[in-house]
Amino acid sequence: MELILLAIFIILLWVAIDYRLGRFYHIKRVSKPEFPLRKSNLTLFTKGQELYDDLYKKISEANHHIHILFYIVKNDYVSQRFLDLLMKKAQEGVEVRLLLDRIGSKNITKKQKKDLKENGVLFSFCHIPKLPFLFYSINERNHRKITVIDGKIGYLGGFNIGKEYIGLDPKLGEWRDYHLRIEGEGVQDLQKQFIYDWDDATNDVIPTNSSYYPSPLAGKLLHKIVPTNAVYLEQIFIDLIKQAKSEITIGTPYFIPSPALFQEVLNASKRGVHVNIIVPLKADHPLVREAAFPYFKPLLQAGCKVYRYYAGFFHAKIIVVDEEVCDIGTANFDKRSLYLNHEINCFIYDTEFVKDVKQKLLHDIEFSEEVTLEFLDNRSFLQRGKEAFSTLVSGLL
Repeated sequence: MELILLAIFIILLWVAIDYRLGRFYHIKRVSKPEFPLRKSNLTLFTKGQELYDDLYKKISEANHHIHILFYIVKNDYVSQRFLDLLMKKAQEGVEVRLLLDRIGSKNITKKQKKDLKENGVLFSFCHIPKLPFLFYSINERNHRKITVIDGKIGYLGGFNIGKEYIGLDPKLGEWRDYHLRIEGEGVQDLQKQFIYDWDDATNDVIPTNSSYYPSPLAGKLLHKIVPTNAVYLEQIFIDLIKQAKSEITIGTPYFIPSPALFQEVLNASKRGVHVNIIVPLKADHPLVREAAFPYFKPLLQAGCKVYRYYAGFFHAKIIVVDEEVCDIGTANFDKRSLYLNHEINCFIYDTEFVKDVKQKLLHDIEFSEEVTLEFLDNRSFLQRGKEAFSTLVSGLL
């Protein structure tokens, strides 16, 4: 027994040291990427099949290059259709680069990788776990979802590739997410971020010529692409919440904010801002639902409203402030996105677009149950135990 306890202690000590040193060295070498304000035309998708239909159509029309980064591409027939389309375009002579997170897309098989490469697709995994900080590197994921087609059309948002994202997982039901198509000046910033990630993963330098950066036409909507590399996102979210004057709506599948970020949400409510938070009723990962519960009572006591979406699975990553700005992207309102994941978001500064997004969120609230203090007070001992344990590991959920 003593040997077992000693072994457990050594493993936990190694994990703690590995994580702290890994993050320390990551922070030392990372820089803050900055893109300017741009003008583009933006199209919003909230249903997976509509996004896929549009994305696949644009991919089919590509004539020079297709650059795609996803966190997750599943190993199912829906994903295979996606991979088949990329191979078809590569066979037509279009440059196709596909970059997938090594852990998120762990179910991609050797045969699929072989088929992609034999059919001309330039394929690579990114964020491959490695020494000396193995535990940290396992958790430091590239959570971005970027598509760039011919340097003229871009996509980013919450959807990945697989059958659940079009509502074909009976346990999760209809998948609710927010994803953007971008046409205009902002595409060049998506391109720069993809090329940075590709170079980082492969050491294959993509030339920065006009073939990849055609002269963009300005669109109608003012926006800014905001990438983060497991640093800076906490302050970006805090600054966004601080500017709220009347209303904030936060949509996230995982509400596990840092203490500083959570305090800023409470501060907003205390100064008279109406705060609405939408989370899913269902859970797609163990303990993430339980990890959110300890935040709910302080939120309600501060005057915030918390809703649990029940018409499927709510996976949107979105913040709307005062009908003036909204954030749509890949970052969740949780510690993993703040401190571990590499994310990319789009801040949109157009009143009409923001109003439209707000209406969609109001529709989501109509299909949500409101969390009450009475409900929280009546939780079982077992439920509270799960929540206590989930709090201990919340930074890794």
